[in-house]
This record gives sequence, C-alpha cells and structure tokens, in this order.
Amino acid sequence: MALVEVEAVSKNYPRRKAGWSGLRHEDHFVVREVSLTIARGETLGLVGESGSGKSTLARMILGLVEPTSGRILVNGVEVGGHRTQGLRRQMQPVFQDPSAALDPRMRVLDIVTEPLVIHRKGHSKEAGIDTSRAGLRSAARELLTSVGLDESAMSRYPHEFSGGQRQRINIARALALKPQFVVLDEPVSALDVSVGAQIVNLLRTLQREHGLTYLFISHSMPLVRYLSTRIAVMERGRLVETGEAEELCARPRESYTRQLLAATPELAGS
Repeated sequence: MALVEVEAVSKNYPRRKAGWSGLRHEDHFVVREVSLTIARGETLGLVGESGSGKSTLARMILGLVEPTSGRILVNGVEVGGHRTQGLRRQMQPVFQDPSAALDPRMRVLDIVTEPLVIHRKGHSKEAGIDTSRAGLRSAARELLTSVGLDESAMSRYPHEFSGGQRQRINIARALALKPQFVVLDEPVSALDVSVGAQIVNLLRTLQREHGLTYLFISHSMPLVRYLSTRIAVMERGRLVETGEAEELCARPRESYTRQLLAATPELAGS
C-alpha cells in the first residue's frame, strides 16, 4: 500500500474580477484535480515553475491547507479527518528558508527538542519520550550528530551558524519525532551550489538510515532527478506528467517537461 495517496485534489480561492457587467466572482484554481501516490521509502520529486501549485499541494498533504475537493490519505488515514491528530508525528516539513524557520531567540538545544516537548504535552500517557533535561540533551546530541553537527551547537543561537548549518538544524528538528514522511519544500534553493549539494547528500544518507519517504519539491529538474525515484511535473496547478526519474528525464513526453530540463544545467558530478 502507498504511504501517501492524493485523490483528485483541487484547491481554489474565490476572487472578484471586473467585467462589462460589473464585478463578478470566479474561482481561481491553484491546484486542479491532482492524483498521485508516494510509495514507502521512495522520493517523489515534484517539479514545476513558481506558481505551479507545488507548495500548495504539499501543504494540503501536511494538513496545513484544506482541499476544496478530493481527499488525501497518509497510512490509510484521511488528512483532515477526525483521526488527523495521529498523523502529525508521522509527517514533518523542511521548508526553503532555514533562517525564517528557526526562532532566533531559542538556543539550538531547545529548537531541535521542541517537537518532543510539544508532543509530550499533548500525549501525556505516551511512553518513550523523555523530556527531562538529561533526556532532551541526549536527544539533541543524537539529532545533531545525525546531521553532521557536534554537541557544542546546543548552546548557540541560529544567527551564529551559516545557512547550510541552519538547514542542518532545521532537518534535525524535523527528525525529532521519527517521522515516516518528510516534505522537502525547496530545501536548498536559498543555499549556494556546493552547500546545497552537501545538504542533498545528507538527505540521501538520512533516508537510507531512517527508512524515510520524501516528497522533494524543486524548480530544478536536474536536482530532482538526482534525488528522486520518480518525478511528477506540475504546470499551472495541473499534474501534466509522471514517471520514473531516469526515464522521464531521458524521454519526456510533454513540451513543458522538456522546457524545464533545458532551463537548468546538469548538476556537477551527477
């Protein structure tokens, strides 16, 4: 069974538009009738230009935005249904700008263990979450080590780190609750090429070590090709093409996909 199932999902926002007869209301579709699946352990690359609906679709999968129509299931449970709360621990996002995602007033120890504290408060009877001071320090040490940072980072603040290091901290926090599914929304677009390549290789390593399933969102087709098992191409809110990564990049069916391939150079060494 697929881990994630998206069934005919649309998202539209009503807007007013001027015409000869005055203002009229019409629906502006950001995502229109998208269906896809993501298998356990794979990386589905979601690619398209800015405004194609990629991030809106991702936020609907995470339960942050409600679909206008259609439904989304994760582990067989409908997102937005009465059992959605149980999905929160299974799904985590890593967004584009690590600086915006990290509270500048918090030390790294508190940032990466915050999900544990929040989840423990909401699930007071759940075993396995040690929120004692020693327990949190131990968890933070393990998480930071997994992303290539040492424990000296725990006492420092986000502004003391480079952009790549901040994204590593962001990834560590996303892994705190041991999720099955991680949404990576342009996670390296704010970083320079060499640092971005290091983060992408880290993500591949973490996927192998933790058995993670990824939805990897990017406007860069070569980057998506490098990391993904399969690729889904979105244009103006619609899913226009899907396929195995190598096959789709070697023999794209749609002209839009060919344009995306031509618009960005190959990754060095890929």
